[in-house]
Amino acid sequence: MRIASLVPSATETLFALGLGDDVVAVTHECDYPPEARDLPQLTRSAIPEDLGPAAIDREVRERIGRGEAIYELDHWVLRDLHPELIVTQALCEVCAVSSDDVRALAEELHPAPQVLSLDPTTLGEVLAGARDLAAAAGVPEDGRRLVERAAARIDRVRDAMDGATARRTAALEWLDPPYVGGHWVPQMIELAGGEDPLGFSGERSRTATWDEIEAARPDVVVVMPCGYDAGRSAEEARAYADRLAALEADTVVAVDAAAYFSRPGPRLVDGLELLAHVIHPELVEAPARGRQALIPIAPATAAAPSSATSPPVTANGSRSRGPTS
Repeated sequence: MRIASLVPSATETLFALGLGDDVVAVTHECDYPPEARDLPQLTRSAIPEDLGPAAIDREVRERIGRGEAIYELDHWVLRDLHPELIVTQALCEVCAVSSDDVRALAEELHPAPQVLSLDPTTLGEVLAGARDLAAAAGVPEDGRRLVERAAARIDRVRDAMDGATARRTAALEWLDPPYVGGHWVPQMIELAGGEDPLGFSGERSRTATWDEIEAARPDVVVVMPCGYDAGRSAEEARAYADRLAALEADTVVAVDAAAYFSRPGPRLVDGLELLAHVIHPELVEAPARGRQALIPIAPATAAAPSSATSPPVTANGSRSRGPTS
C-alpha cells in the first residue's frame, strides 16, 4: 500500500508497525525514525524559523485570525505519488496541514485515496488510533501487538506508583506566553505518580499566567515547549530562569517534547517512563532511551551548563535521588 503521512506521530506509528517501505511521503517535521528523513516531504512551515517564542505565538495567532494556513501542502508532489492512504489530523490547527484541505485534495485524485484522520486527546485514544491505522493499512494484528506492548509498559509504570504520594507537577508547553499541557499530558502526569493542578486530561493545552502557575505550588516543573528537543527546551528554560525560580519547585527539568510528549505516537510511552523517573526518581530509574531527553535545570543558576545524563537537579542546586502530533 502507498501511504502518505501528514502527521509525524503517524509516521512513527507506521514505521513501528513495520510499514516503513509503504510510506511514500511525509512532512518536513517527520524526523523519526531517521529513515523518514529521506522520504519526499509534502509540507513546509509558513512561520519563519528564526522567531522567538513570543513572536511565534503572535505570528500563529495572526495567521489563524486572517484565515491563513500555518503549513503549506505540495499538492503536485502528492498527486504524482498516487497514495492509496493519506493520514492526517484535525486535532490541532497549528500542528499540521488542514484536514479539510487534505480531504478536498483527496477527492480530486483518481482513484481517490482513503483519508484517515487521527485525533486523540487521551493516551487510550492514542493507542486506539494506532489500531485504526494498522487496520487501514491492512495489518490489524500488528496493530494489536503494538498496542499490547505499549499497554504492558503503561501498566508497569502504574504498578510502580502504587502507594506513592502524588507530587504536584506543572507541565509547561510554552513559556511566552505560558501554556500548560493538555490532552494526554495530565493523564501521563497522573500515571507517573503526579498531580496536575493546572491541566485537564482530554482538554486542550491552555494559556496561563506565571502568577497562576506559582499559586499552584508545583513540586515538579517540566519544561516541554511543543515541538522542541531537549536542548532547545533547556535554552528556553534558562531564558526564563527567574520566572521558574519564583515557582520554588523542588525539581525543574527540560525534556525532549517533540519526541516524548508533543506527538501522540508510540514514544509517548517512553515519555511516561521518563516522567515517572522525574516525579519519583526513588521509584523509577531513568529509562535508557530517555537519558538524553532529560536536562536538569537549576533556576537560580540557570546560566550554568548541565549534563543531559545527570540526575534531576532541585531548585536549590542539590541532587535528587535519581518529557507533542
